[in-house]
Amino acid sequence: MKVTEHIKNAKDTLFSIEILPPLKGKDINSIYHGLDPLMEFKPAFIDVTYHREEFMLRKRKDGGFDKIYTRKRPGTVAICAALMNKYRIDTVPHLICGGFSKEETENALIDLHFLGIDNVLVLRGDNIKNESGFVPEPDGNKTSLELLEQVIAMNQGRYLDEELENASNSDFCAGVAAYPEKHFEAPNMTNDLKWLKQKVDAGAEYIVTQMFFNNKKYFDFVETCKNIGIFIPIIPGIKPITTRKQLAVLPKVFHIDMPEDLVTAVEACKDDKAVKQAGIEWAIQQSKELRAANVPVLHYYTMGVSEVTKAIASKVF
Repeated sequence: MKVTEHIKNAKDTLFSIEILPPLKGKDINSIYHGLDPLMEFKPAFIDVTYHREEFMLRKRKDGGFDKIYTRKRPGTVAICAALMNKYRIDTVPHLICGGFSKEETENALIDLHFLGIDNVLVLRGDNIKNESGFVPEPDGNKTSLELLEQVIAMNQGRYLDEELENASNSDFCAGVAAYPEKHFEAPNMTNDLKWLKQKVDAGAEYIVTQMFFNNKKYFDFVETCKNIGIFIPIIPGIKPITTRKQLAVLPKVFHIDMPEDLVTAVEACKDDKAVKQAGIEWAIQQSKELRAANVPVLHYYTMGVSEVTKAIASKVF
């Protein structure tokens, strides 16, 4: 079932989660162990992230170096299929530009279509570590808008090979990302919103936000979106603070602000165990306020740890 169908049929705010594929060499049971405790909250869907390749330099005997590419968290598509089989639950694989030619993207979409996966979250993706900016493949999609347009083209039966006859249509429900506090590469919020509107006009059916810790940021963002003609569902993304270090790391990596009250609460904690509890309590109140405002879904970034998400969900759902 499509994410938008889940939302349309729901009588209350839905619960959903995002997980990471396990590190290469790890068993899929690590995924099941993280998800089993959350099944009691009946997640409407589960997002599975996709991670870009990384490279390292390996020294040769002649003193030179070879550039070796590796993907530390492979298996997104297979994990989605496995979760659908085990839990009878809808999955949302992330689809990224980086590392894929358009041909490879098309083949991945065909695989997803054959597996009966109805949803994709369309993202540009991150830079390769050690590279200062995003570098697409020479024959790949350069932006999330281009990638979205390829998804929508397949939904209309248009493939890269224009000579294909009687090509079947896919039927993906495509979601996109948004940033209540602005994408760090956008010169300003107005420009960022124009970019988002282009993706909605191109066929995006729902939006998932970057994490935020101040609900007013989300509410203001939703209102601003309505003012420029964006009326598709905007799903808030929630991630609780779990360590003191995250006070510095999260703003740096995700370019978000931390509310003063949250920072004060975390700084008053004696250790990370107390920080985790403070983060849980903040996320519970944040979630309750969002649910009271009838948001369509509360989407939790679990990072593969079920304990914290379960503690929050047990007080909210």
